[in-house]
Parts: sequence; structure tokens; C-alpha cells
Amino acid sequence: MTESIFPSPEQTDEEGVLGYTFDLSTEMLADAYFHGIFPWPYEEKTVLWFSPPKRSILFFEDLHVPVRLKRFFRNHPFTLKISERFDDVIEQCARVPRKGQEGTWITEKIKAAYKQFHRLGFAHSFEAYAENGELAGGMYGISLGGMFCGESMFHLQTGASKFALLSAVATLKNCGLTMLDTQVLTPLLERFGAREIDRSDFLAKLNRLAGKPLSAEFLRSRAKTPEM
Repeated sequence: MTESIFPSPEQTDEEGVLGYTFDLSTEMLADAYFHGIFPWPYEEKTVLWFSPPKRSILFFEDLHVPVRLKRFFRNHPFTLKISERFDDVIEQCARVPRKGQEGTWITEKIKAAYKQFHRLGFAHSFEAYAENGELAGGMYGISLGGMFCGESMFHLQTGASKFALLSAVATLKNCGLTMLDTQVLTPLLERFGAREIDRSDFLAKLNRLAGKPLSAEFLRSRAKTPEM
């Protein structure tokens, strides 16, 4: 792994905070992700950099999709598109309210940096469209070659974000990947089969799998939706 501008992830505090900056650039993002670090804004001006001691991972072999959800998708079909409306996806992720969460961590600084990261080929969106052609939900994340880091998702229609997430898993698996970095374990991700691993294990996997980001064109050529 190449030398980083950040301190070693092993130097974090108990919560996984490595440090903070006032700036956020695509160069910083690339450096961070390739070393197992991700940003989390603290207020509008400050960006905290995290590498938690436990990392949430969804290994594709562990994926569990409830039968009821498969039935829902059959009765409420969505269409998948990849990185067609990345800017809209991140805007919606910042805007759509979440249960039990006040405000958003996706600040103007975050949006600007990740939109540019998308233009450089690192960030991609998986988008769910309703039968009327409207964007109904989606998720976005970062491609590091053999690893993909999920960032955030939203839904405007019931089930749309789950469809986007599961389509991302199906597509990435079809590209030869074996896991999705979900960063922090949530009840939803745990129901799908995600679990925590030690930071040292995650960094070892990252060091082995990281490489040139997958292009949007390649992802589209391998696009796949959840099996019903």
C-alpha cells in the first residue's frame, strides 16, 4: 500500500477518529479510501476522518434476502440504472429525512467533493426507477477496484433503496467482487447479512483487493438486479 498523507489507522482514538481537516479534496478522498479511512463532517466547516476499530462488511456469500422482500419486488418492479444521475442521488441522500436522524451528514462540502470524485471515475450510483420512469431511490459509493465502499442511500418509494442496494450487490458480484464495505453496521444491513470484522482484517483485505476503480461503462455492462 502506498504512503498516505494521513496517520496510520492504528493511531485512532477509541471511536475510530484519526483527526480532522478543514479542507476536503478528491486527492484527500482517494488517499483516505485506499487506506481504509472515510470522512464524516462535524458541523459545516470541519471534516473528521474515521477508521473504526470494527468495520461493517457484507460478504456476498452471506447475503440474505427475505422471501417477503422478493415478493414485494415482483409486485412492485423497479428498473436499475447505474451512474446516470449521480448528482441527483447524492442530493436526495442529503435531503430525504431518515427515521431517528436529525439533519444530514452530507454537507455542501461533501456533495461538491463527491460529485467531482464521480467525474474522476471513483464514485458511482445505483439508481432505482419506478414504472413511470421517475427516480424512486438509489445509493452511491466508491469503487476501489476489487472493493466497493457503500456511502448512503435514499428512497422516495417504499423498497426502492433496498432494490438499489441489492442491485449493487448483484452487479458487483457479477463483476467478480466478493464483498461490500458498509462501514457502520445498521439493523437493515445486519438483516441482509452484514457483520463486523476487526479493522486489521479489513485493512488486509483492502490491501489485497484495492486497485483501479471500475468504470461506469463496465458496471453497466455487468448490471444485474436481485433474483426474485
